[in-house]
Order: sequence, then C-alpha cells, then structure tokens
Amino acid sequence: MEYRYIGKSGLRVTPICMGTMSFGSWSDKKESFKILDTAYDRGINFFDTAEVYPVPPNAETVGVTEKIVGEWIQTKPRDSLIVATKVAGAAAGWFVPPVRHGMTAIDRFHIETAIEGSLRRLGTDYIDLYQVHWPDPIVPIEESMEALGRLVQAGKVRYLGTSNETTYGLTKANTIASYEGLAKFQSIQNNFSLLHRRFLDELADACRQENVSLLPYSPIGGGVLSGKYNVPEVPKGCRFGDYHYHDNPRQRAMADRFVNEGTLAATAKYLEIAKDLGMSPVTLATAWSMNFDFVASTIIGARTAAQLEESLAALEVTLSDEVMKRCDEVHKLIPYPMG
Repeated sequence: MEYRYIGKSGLRVTPICMGTMSFGSWSDKKESFKILDTAYDRGINFFDTAEVYPVPPNAETVGVTEKIVGEWIQTKPRDSLIVATKVAGAAAGWFVPPVRHGMTAIDRFHIETAIEGSLRRLGTDYIDLYQVHWPDPIVPIEESMEALGRLVQAGKVRYLGTSNETTYGLTKANTIASYEGLAKFQSIQNNFSLLHRRFLDELADACRQENVSLLPYSPIGGGVLSGKYNVPEVPKGCRFGDYHYHDNPRQRAMADRFVNEGTLAATAKYLEIAKDLGMSPVTLATAWSMNFDFVASTIIGARTAAQLEESLAALEVTLSDEVMKRCDEVHKLIPYPMG
C-alpha cells in the first residue's frame, strides 16, 4: 500500500480515506461496521467523520456517526488508525448546523465544547486530524487559530485542517499561525471532482506553495459520475433523489446543483471514457481525483459495503497522460457544470 503524508505533518495516510457521513442515516450500524471493516481489511488507515454527521443533518441524529465510528474504533488497534473529525462552523449561510442549538461558531468556547463531545463519542484520547467544517465569517481568524492551537498544545489533537475554505481563508489562517507560533492547517477538505474543478483555479497553487494537502470529498460528484442519474427521471432511493423530492427547498437546490443538464451531459462523456478503458466510471472518477501532486487522500463514501469495490479499485489504477487529456477535453467543452 502506498502512503502519503498530509502537508508537513507526521500523518501518513492511504491514498483513499473512508468517509462516514451516511452512518446512522442511509447506513445502519451493522452496515456501517461492514463498510469500515471492508475498508480496513483492504489496507485503508484513514477515516473521516464530523460532529454534525450523519447527513442530511438534523437535531435528532447529530453525533450518531461519531458514536458508530467510536464503537468500531474499539475493535481495532488505535495506533493503526488515522482518525479525522470536524467542528461545525457557521456553514456560510447554507444551513444552520443542528448542534449547540444552532449557535455554532469557530471560537474558543465552541471549539472546546465540540472537541470534548467528539472525544467522548469516538471513545479516544486524541484526534489525529481536527478540521474546521466551514469557515466562520464573523469570528476573527486570529481567535480561531489560537483556540485550535490550544487543542494541539493540550495533546487532544495532533494536527489541524480546514474544509470548504477559500484561498484567502487558508493562506490568512496559516500566515497568522506562523506569526504567532501556532499550529497551522496541514490540510484542506474541499469538493473536487471531474464535475467540480474550481480547486484548480487558485487553491491548488496555494496548497503547493504552502505545503498543504487537499483531501477531496465527493470525488464521484455525490454519485452523479456513477451514471445512475443519466435517466429520464431523477431516481428515488438515492442521495439526490431524496433531496430532489424533498419538501425542503434547500435540499432541492442542492439536488439541482449536482444533477442538472450540464453535469449529466459531462457525465455521459466520462461514461464513454470509462467504457473505453474497461473500468467502472466510479473507478475512473476516484482515480482522477487521486492523480494530483497536492492531493494526500481522496475521501470516498458508501451506503453499503458492496458499493466500496469500485472506489477501492482506484488504488490499482494509474491514469495515463492521454486519459487525463481526454478528461480535460470534456471540461473544456462543459466547464464548471456544478456552478
């Protein structure tokens, strides 16, 4: 198994990370354990969760995912695992995180409250990678970095990361940390896939220059790149099918962002490339996201253990320059289909 370092940290992780956002909603505890065991048995050592999981987030189920992952952690040698979780930020107006009665902020109080809850639910003394789930547009970055740095000093957290962040936010935070002698962000977890390449605009260069690793999520575009949405009607019983037919307009808007004329047209072309290569489109999409020098580990997800095989198959795939160019041609023809 190949291992890659996250940023300039001592975290050595597999090129694929097992995401857990379905645990406790679309995947029950028994199936979640199967998913985790399957990944672990295939050599995966990196597991990502969050205090606000499972999705879709709601006050009744928040924290359930960490509890499930925590029970599973007890069945494995802790030192064999790299465990990542996140503190809920303000979600930049997308939705109100259903933790701490919706009063979340990336300040000292909420960070310290969140880490204690995550440690308790995960049943561990420390978190290997602690990430800010969404940037906080109100709390000064100086205050956030100081509060996060205290967790590292206390030994509750080994390293820090961020997610859903901008180039400005990432570089500003790490510049402040450098000036103040605080722990820096070693990683950034952002949406990155064949359908969502905005990371390549500026953030990729920032990661290279600042020695920060990307941990891409949604490498298969929330399931769109599997091809299952390339049908006349949005199918039910799947993520964006659930969102598409939901009463909540925010969830319907999320479905429209991922499943639209542009994403389906681009996916159709990626399906052709995968067919020519004799591989699953899921394998192609996952392998593509792993094929960049600034990427440490690609986060995959699954509702069932059976769904993992196509993603894990990417561990054995190296895409040629010719294939990468074919994928780039699709992007030139249909740029930024996810907006």
